[in-house]
Amino acid sequence: MSKPICIDTAGPIASSGDDRPWTIRQAAQFLGVSPQSVYLWLGRKQIPHLRVMGRNIRFLRSDLETFRASFRQGIEGD
Repeated sequence: MSKPICIDTAGPIASSGDDRPWTIRQAAQFLGVSPQSVYLWLGRKQIPHLRVMGRNIRFLRSDLETFRASFRQGIEGD
């Protein structure tokens, strides 16, 4: 028997038609990396982000699409 497919309804797929900023978890899912990688890029100031109400970090889809494109070009160029 096959296992049921679990879709994260709080992730980017569910909010693709939405302009609301994404959480770290949603950004990581969109980029195909772990949340720890996103935190690492934040610490290095390599990923575009917004700070909302102090320590809350959010991401805009348009910024992440640009970042993902440049990130993939860097990998393919190696």
